[in-house]
Amino acid sequence: MKTRATIEAELTAKRNRLELYLKREAEMLDGGVQSYGIGSRNLARYNTDLSQIRDAIKQLEKDIANLEGALNGQKPRKAVGVVPRDW
Repeated sequence: MKTRATIEAELTAKRNRLELYLKREAEMLDGGVQSYGIGSRNLARYNTDLSQIRDAIKQLEKDIANLEGALNGQKPRKAVGVVPRDW
């Protein structure tokens, strides 16, 4: 089990990463992405895809919510399967 200090350190790191991803998304949406094409050659200014950035943002938000729940004493969600039977 993780200690409170390790959870807080991980939470700080994930919040910093989330902030950077949000800045990157804002840059891309602001018109920072430019594509050039000459003949059959194409050049894109950024190598990352906007959908990849948005997926990373969603995952980081989930991770942050889980870590904050762990700090507040909540237990992680437990998956339980129920098999209905007709006797």
